[in-house]
Amino acid sequence: MEFTAGGRLEIRISPADVGKRVSVRRLSDAEAPVAKFTDTVGVLTSWTGGVLVITRRTGESVRIPESSLVAGKVVPAEPARRRGPAADFQELSRVTARAWQPVESERLGEWELRASAGFTRRANSVLPLGDPGMPLDDALARVRDWYAARGLPAYVQTATGAAGTQEELCAELEARDWRAEVSAQVQVGGLAAVGDLDADVSRVTLSRSFDEAWLRRYQRSGVPGPHVLKVLGSGPSVWFASIAGEGRTPAAIGRCVVDSRWAGFMAVEVDPAYRRQGLAKAIMAALARRALEEGASAAWLQVESDNDGGRALYAGMGFRVHHHYHHYRAM
Repeated sequence: MEFTAGGRLEIRISPADVGKRVSVRRLSDAEAPVAKFTDTVGVLTSWTGGVLVITRRTGESVRIPESSLVAGKVVPAEPARRRGPAADFQELSRVTARAWQPVESERLGEWELRASAGFTRRANSVLPLGDPGMPLDDALARVRDWYAARGLPAYVQTATGAAGTQEELCAELEARDWRAEVSAQVQVGGLAAVGDLDADVSRVTLSRSFDEAWLRRYQRSGVPGPHVLKVLGSGPSVWFASIAGEGRTPAAIGRCVVDSRWAGFMAVEVDPAYRRQGLAKAIMAALARRALEEGASAAWLQVESDNDGGRALYAGMGFRVHHHYHHYRAM
């Protein structure tokens, strides 16, 4: 990482660069006999009181005393990846939202308040794609009241790590004592590669609807009331997949929503007794082939950042991280 000009370390950033992507080098141990440095790259989200806050692409905020800086510069936006379909944050955010629609929603400027009786954070959080049409503190007060009226905690879904994401909003929420409870990755890949997986799709049953057996395998539904059924059934073109097990509950299930060129994969779950038998690959391959028949060419999915097994599985299918998203809760 090059910080020098004519052999000298230089600090070429200032508070005026808040909101820009920067790279800084700081002294990590001022008392060490030999100078030790730490490099940090991310969006400069604040610079006040002699402290810089840099938000990394994963959403982690790093606080850096101005006195420890030895070098810094503005750097270009995250470079475009060569693998997988091209997509900007706004497009992908709207596609993912259409695949998991709430029971109830309301506009607050360009924000969307979403509620579904508490079934999943995605369907019970604010999607802030733009300006709420009022000062942030007023908007957050409206958000708290709207969710409180429904007996729900107030969540705001934000994103980091791609061009146009919401690092500054994350920093503003943290400054107001909102806390990130869950972080996940939005990954993208080529749909044909998923459809070409070497998997036995003959055992997979595809349907436009799901039944009680499918819901028994789905681990996130809780009591499957009308709100659960509505969210799961939402989307432009929805498909459900299952593989029969020995009992009344499927060995594996999955869900796919086709939306123009995109196919989104969700609810891919395998009974622990049937894992490492290729069932997840078979579910995804069967769904991908159906999506290809409908004209889709690109794939996306969401996986929680601490799900090492899922991330390894999807990496083997050619998926890569597009951006990270986080659910901030009002404390």
